[in-house]
Amino acid sequence: MTHWTPRPTASPTPHRRCTRVRFAGARVTAFALTAFALTAPTLLPAQDASARTSFVVASGGEATVPVPTLMEGPNSSVENSDVADQLFARLAQLGPTLITSGDRAFEPLLARSWTRRDSVTLAFDLDPRATWHDGVPVTATDVVFTFGRARNPAVSLGLAALLRRIASVTAEGDHRVVFHYTEPYAEQLYDAVFHVAPLPAHLLASIPAGSLEKTSFVQAPVGSGPYRWVRRVPGELNMLLAGEADATENIPPPRTNIDRVRADKDLRIIPVPSPTLGFLLFNQRDPRDRNRPHPILGDRDVRRAIGLALDRRQIVRAVLGSAGEVPYGPASSILWIRHGAPAPAAMNLREARRLLDGRGWTDHDGDGVRDRAGQPLALSLIVPTTSAIRLDMAQIVQEQLRALGVRLEISQTDRAVYTERRTAGAFDIDFASTSQDPSPSGLTQGWSCQGRTNFARYCDPVVDSLIDAAILTTEGAGPAWHGVLRRIEDDSPAVFMYVLSYMYAVNRRFTNVRIRPESAWLGLREWTVGPQGARRPAGY
Repeated sequence: MTHWTPRPTASPTPHRRCTRVRFAGARVTAFALTAFALTAPTLLPAQDASARTSFVVASGGEATVPVPTLMEGPNSSVENSDVADQLFARLAQLGPTLITSGDRAFEPLLARSWTRRDSVTLAFDLDPRATWHDGVPVTATDVVFTFGRARNPAVSLGLAALLRRIASVTAEGDHRVVFHYTEPYAEQLYDAVFHVAPLPAHLLASIPAGSLEKTSFVQAPVGSGPYRWVRRVPGELNMLLAGEADATENIPPPRTNIDRVRADKDLRIIPVPSPTLGFLLFNQRDPRDRNRPHPILGDRDVRRAIGLALDRRQIVRAVLGSAGEVPYGPASSILWIRHGAPAPAAMNLREARRLLDGRGWTDHDGDGVRDRAGQPLALSLIVPTTSAIRLDMAQIVQEQLRALGVRLEISQTDRAVYTERRTAGAFDIDFASTSQDPSPSGLTQGWSCQGRTNFARYCDPVVDSLIDAAILTTEGAGPAWHGVLRRIEDDSPAVFMYVLSYMYAVNRRFTNVRIRPESAWLGLREWTVGPQGARRPAGY
C-alpha cells in the first residue's frame, strides 16, 4: 500500500483536497508520502492540517522500483508506474484526447512552454518555480542527464529503442533544453515527454548507471512531482467493500463483483478505456528448434482457420460483459487508431474448415481430430494462473476449436513459469496480454521483426515498412496506421481476442474525480473531498 500527500499552495477552497494516498495490495509494502512546498508548476489550493485525509487504493501488487529508467523487464509493472507518476513529473503530459501526434495536444508540467524551431528541433522552457523534493531547482542539466541515460542501450534497452529518433538533448542555460531529432515525424513531442520523466542529476550523476537500482535512492526516491516520499511501512490488503479502501484499480473478475459494487450506496463505478489487449499469439518457430518454422502454425491458412473458428464476440460477452470488446488488430482501447478501423471478422466455421481441408488437414481416422501425414492437429496453449479472464476464455476457446477438429491442450502455469516459457519461445500458442503505450508507434515492440517483446518471432518486412511510414507521416496518419492493422490481420500472427474498459470503483465522498487511461491516478491531485467530511482509515 502507498501513501501520498500533495503540497499546499494558493488559497483555500470549500472542499478538501485529497492529501494522503495509500495503495493497498496483497503481500505489498506500504509507502508514505507527505506534504511539501511548491515543486512543480501545477499548483494546488492550500489546505490546513484538519482537512487532511487518507485515500486508500486496493492494488494487486507492490511498487518495488518506482524510478524512471529502471522500470522495464522484471521491474515493469502498473504499481511501479503508478507510484513513479506521482513522484516524478514529466516535461508535459497528454491532454484528455490522448492524441500523441503534433505539438498542441499536451498539457505543461515541468516545462511551461515549448517552441518548434524547425522540423527536427524542439525547445522546452522549464518552469523556474519547479524544484526537487529536497528544494534544489529543476534545471536543464537534469533533463540532459536523464535522457543521456535513457538513450543508452546499456542502461535501458527498451527506452533506448523508443527514443532512437532523438539525435541529441542539450541545455541552453538553466531553464531551456533543446531536442534534436534524426528526421521529421509526428510524435517528436510525445517522445520527449512521455517515455521518461527527468531525474535529479545532483543526486544521481555520480552513481554508475548500472548501480542505481541497488542504492538508497530507490528505497526513498527524490522526485519533482505532486507527491513526495516519506516512509515505507508494512501493510496488508484493505478491502473495498468492507469500507477499508476508497478505490480499486479495476474491479476484478468474476462479473458478479461489478454487481456487488453497484449495490453499495457509498461506491460508484467509473468505466475508463484501458491499454490492455488480450490475444492468442501463434508461435512462428518450432519450440523444439527455433531455427525452423513451426510445423503447424508456420502455415498462415492454419492460423487464419483457428481465428475464424472462434466466436470472439460470444466469448467476450460471456466473460467480460459490457467491459470488453473484440478489437481489429493489436489496438487497445486507448489507441486513437481504433477509430475508423475495419470491424473485426465474425466467426466463419465453414471458411475455417475449407482452409484446413485445402492444406491437407482432415480427420482421416475418424477420431474427431484432424491430421496430416500421421500428425494430429494438436496444439498447446499456455495461460498464466494469475489471469482469471484468460483462464475462463481459454476453456471456451478449447471447446470452440474442438468443433473444427483441433485438439487444444491448456497448460496453466504460475507467472514465473509462464514468463520463462514465453520468453524462451517454448509454446505453441500463448494467451498473452499486454499493456500498450498510448501511441501506435509502440506496435514496433511486439509486431516488428526486431521487436523486444516479439517472442513468437513474427516477422513481416512489409509490416515493418508500413509502421515506419506511419510513424514518419506528419499529417493525417490514420489511414497509414489502418494499413498496418490490415496487414497484421491478413498475416494472422495472432487472434486478437479482447480489449478492456477498466471498471474503477471510487467512494462517493470524493468529487472532481478524473481517472486517466494512460495512468489512472495522475489526476488525483485535483480530486476533492466533499463537505460530508474526511475520514482516516483505522491505523492512520
